[in-house]
Amino acid sequence: MSDFTPRVLSGIQPTGHLHLGNYLGAIRKFLPLQDSYPCLFCVVDLHAITAQLVHDDLAAQTRSIAAAYLAAGIDPERSIIFNQSRVSGHAELAWIFNCVARIGWMNRMTQFKDKAGKDRENASLGLLAYPSLMAADILVYRATHVPVGEDQKQHLELTRDIAIKFNNDLSVRIEALGLGKPIAMGEETVHGYFPITEPIIEGPATRVMSLKDGTKKMSKSDASDLSRINLTDDSEGIARKIKKAKTDPDSLPSEEAGLQGRPEADNLVGIYAALAGTSKAAVLSDFGGKQFSEFKPALVDLAVSALGPVTAEMRRLMDDPGHIDAVLKAGGEKANAIAEETMRDVKSILGMLQD
Repeated sequence: MSDFTPRVLSGIQPTGHLHLGNYLGAIRKFLPLQDSYPCLFCVVDLHAITAQLVHDDLAAQTRSIAAAYLAAGIDPERSIIFNQSRVSGHAELAWIFNCVARIGWMNRMTQFKDKAGKDRENASLGLLAYPSLMAADILVYRATHVPVGEDQKQHLELTRDIAIKFNNDLSVRIEALGLGKPIAMGEETVHGYFPITEPIIEGPATRVMSLKDGTKKMSKSDASDLSRINLTDDSEGIARKIKKAKTDPDSLPSEEAGLQGRPEADNLVGIYAALAGTSKAAVLSDFGGKQFSEFKPALVDLAVSALGPVTAEMRRLMDDPGHIDAVLKAGGEKANAIAEETMRDVKSILGMLQD
C-alpha cells in the first residue's frame, strides 16, 4: 500500500451557466470533503478553449464559478480556490504527460468522439489531448482523490494509466532520487512518484439529466433553457421549469425498481432525493402512488428552499468582482507553491537541468 498524503482536487469548466447538475453532482458534494481532506477547487479555464479559442465572457464565467464555490460554502481559508491558468504547472505537466500517454488511449476517449462528431480531422489537438491536461490538473498536486461524475470516470481511469506508466517507466530513477513512495501493483511493488488517484462517486443524483429529456445529461450547452435549472434562476424561474419538466402519464411507483424504463420520473425523483439529502427509496415511500401533479409542487418548494440562499449569495458576490479576484489570486499563489515543488521533482526524475 502507498502512503501518499491525502488530497482532493476537482474543477469546473467556465463555459455556460452553472446549473442544478453542477450543484448536485459536484459543488455541494465538495463541502463535506473539506472536513476530511486538504482540498483544491479549480476553475479550469484552460479546458474552456479546447473547442473554442475565444470566449468574450470567459472572465465573467470564471468569476461566476468561483462565486458558486463560495456561495455553496467552500471556505477559502480551509480550501484552495483558484483558476487553472494562474498555475503554469498544469500546462507544463500536461506536455510531459502527452509524451507518456499513447495515441490509442486518447482515441478511445468517448467524450472526444462525442464532441468531435463526424469531423474528427478538424477537431483541435487540444480537444484530443484534453484528458492529458485533466491528468496534469490532478497529478500536479499529487491528488489522491477526485470527486467525479459518472461521465468523467473514463478520464480518471486514463489519469491512473498515465500515473502507472510514469511510475513504472521511471521507478528506478524515482527510487534513486528518494522522491517516491512504494506502490503495490498486483504482486509487485513499484517505487512511484504519482499516486493512483481514486474517484469519489456517491449520492442519488450523481448524474442529473435534462428536464426535457431524461435520457440526456443536463447541460450548459443545451439550446433550450427549459432543459436545466440555472443557479441564477429566481424562484419563479425554478417553478416554471419544474412544472414544464417532461414526465410520463403514470403515477410514481412505490419502489425504486418501478423507475426502470421511466427516465424522466427517475430523474425528478433523483433530484428530489439529492436536494433533500435522502434516498430515492425514501422519496418513493412518501410519494409512491401519487401523480406528478402532486409531486412537482413539492419538488418546487424543496428546490426553491435549497437553491434560494445559494442564488442570493452568488448574486451578492458577483456584484463584488474585486473580492472574487482576490480569492482567486490568493488561491493561485497557494496552488502554485504545491505545483512548483511537483515540477521540480518531475524535472529531476526526467534528468532536466534546473537552477
